[in-house]
Formats: sequence, structure tokens, C-alpha cells
Amino acid sequence: MTPIRHIVEQAEYTASVHNRSQLPPDEGIEVAIAGRSNSGKSSLINRLCRRKALARTSRTPGRTQQLVFFTLDDQRSLVDLPGYGYAKVAVDLRKHWQGLIQGYLESRNALAGLIQVMDIRHPLKDGDIQLAEFALHRGLPIHVVLTKADKLGHGKRMEAVRRVRDALGGVATVQVFSATTGLGLEDLEHVLAAWFRVESA
Repeated sequence: MTPIRHIVEQAEYTASVHNRSQLPPDEGIEVAIAGRSNSGKSSLINRLCRRKALARTSRTPGRTQQLVFFTLDDQRSLVDLPGYGYAKVAVDLRKHWQGLIQGYLESRNALAGLIQVMDIRHPLKDGDIQLAEFALHRGLPIHVVLTKADKLGHGKRMEAVRRVRDALGGVATVQVFSATTGLGLEDLEHVLAAWFRVESA
């Protein structure tokens, strides 16, 4: 077992934050996970942490309506950001989410990197590009995870990786992932180990 795997398996739900005033103290190391509604974000978190229901999954887009904090140890946390890009969510609520996400990404000193989740079959929607550009402008490291990769053959997977990497100017790292098969899990763990400053065994 790798050191990072042992750490993420200890994940525990800590808090759901609806407003910036509710944020936990800005200390330690945090990695945020963001993605469009129904991109497979919750399934990724559950597979990463080897839990069936740590993060709620739903067939209803837009279910995650707050920043959800998961503590890994006394220095490290994962932060599940609200899903974006779902048109049926009321406009005022959608603006609130955007403000909450933007404020968190802009000002959080503990934030070490952003895992951006995209469905490999439908990457690079407007919201995806806007979020990536915003984070890159701030200088935040981005690692794009193309989920549901088991739905495509190897050639199309590699084509999607190249397309996303090129679209983001080569400044974000990109990988494929399947919560169903575990494809790409070790690649994701290596990224998190670097951001969380976990030394190899």
C-alpha cells in the first residue's frame, strides 16, 4: 500500500459549507475536486477513498450544493466543490455557487491544487474551460481527470487526452480514469501524493 493510499482511505466527512464565512481555518493542505454536474466527481472520490458512499452520487444533476470538506489527517483535506453547468438550477442559486467557488479558489492559501473532472465523452464544455482558465490565471496547479474512460477504446481515450491537453495550452496535466474498473487510480494517487507532500515509501 502506498503512503497516499493509506492517507486517503482515512477520509472522513468534516463539513458542508454554504457561505465563505463557514469555511474551516485556512491551514494545512487542501486539494479541491471540481467538475460539471454528472461528470463522475462523486464516483471518483468514492473510488479514490475506497468507500461506497463517502461522497453522494446521484442521477439528479446539481445535487452537491455546497463545498464539502473531507479530512484525511490533521494536515490534509479533500474539498468537493459544487457541480457546475446544470441549466435547471435556479439562476440565483447558480450565481451563489459560482461566487462561492470563485471566492474559495481565489483566496484559499491552503489550496495546493485543483483536480478538474470531465466526462471523457464530453470534455471541454464552456464551464470546464472557464474554470480551468480562472484557476490557471491564479497560478493554481490543475490536473484534469477524464472519467468514464471504460466507455471508450484506447485510441479514443488517447485522442481525448491530447485534445484536452492542447486546449489548455499544455499547462495542465491530463489523465484517463474509470471509477468502475480503477483505470488511472495510481496515476491520480501520484499527483495527490505530490500536492499533499507525501513522501514515497
